[in-house]
Amino acid sequence: MTDRTGPAASPTSPGAGAVVAAEIDAVTFAERLAAGAPVLIPVGATEQHGPHLPLGTDAMLADAMARGAAEHVGGLVMPAFSWGYKSQQRSGGGDHLTGSTSLDAAALIGQTQDVLRSLLRQGARRIVLVNGHFENTQFLYEGIDLALRELDAEARDASAVLLLSYWDYVSEETIGRVFPDGFGGWDVEHGGVLETSLMLHLHPRLVRMDRAPSHGPAQLRRFDRLPIHPERTPASGCLSSPIGASADSGRLLHEQVVADLGAELLSELGDGTAGAAAG
Repeated sequence: MTDRTGPAASPTSPGAGAVVAAEIDAVTFAERLAAGAPVLIPVGATEQHGPHLPLGTDAMLADAMARGAAEHVGGLVMPAFSWGYKSQQRSGGGDHLTGSTSLDAAALIGQTQDVLRSLLRQGARRIVLVNGHFENTQFLYEGIDLALRELDAEARDASAVLLLSYWDYVSEETIGRVFPDGFGGWDVEHGGVLETSLMLHLHPRLVRMDRAPSHGPAQLRRFDRLPIHPERTPASGCLSSPIGASADSGRLLHEQVVADLGAELLSELGDGTAGAAAG
């Protein structure tokens, strides 16, 4: 099993279709944009994921999915957004938990708008936000919409900005294989089997399975209550147990999601491999 906690592979590695923007110079970046390379932005958060996973789990997983998908389309992968919208009790355990360090909505909207404005000004016309933190979605959408409003009609019509969450690409077949005893639902998959399996595959040195909680799934209400009642979140911060997670399941999840996501991006956007030699 490959431990991917170290530096990413060189963008000039044989067969590499993805280019990590932080690892190339500005001239090469400009050449790739001019060649039409799609730009992928991983989006995560800094959030507790129980006693066994690191705070950067959401950003790390979004980054891995973005890099994998970029291989299919010759994409430029930007540095991940490491701050996300505040954790909510019914999806991330709640922002009251130590380690969850969050943005208000206006800050995430503004960050998204600023980054897209800059990329669009530089000539990027195919941009994909790969989200890994449930609470981010609507504020990313707003930031994208505001950035596109600033373009003239011709530039706006020539642009395509996609917003997606990687878990929407997990197939029913994969769910059946990863959860042979039955899937508890996405609403309790915070710090559970899916994220833990992916981290065991991608970043095994950062996972502490000796600390993995074994409690049952959280009993979630069908409403949000503010101020929250902290006691309604399991003490571990996880909404379901990660027991049963494995690196093999993580490999299956990663490979299946990247393949399906990459194929869909290729169909929707085409590829930017014409500029690959410049990388």
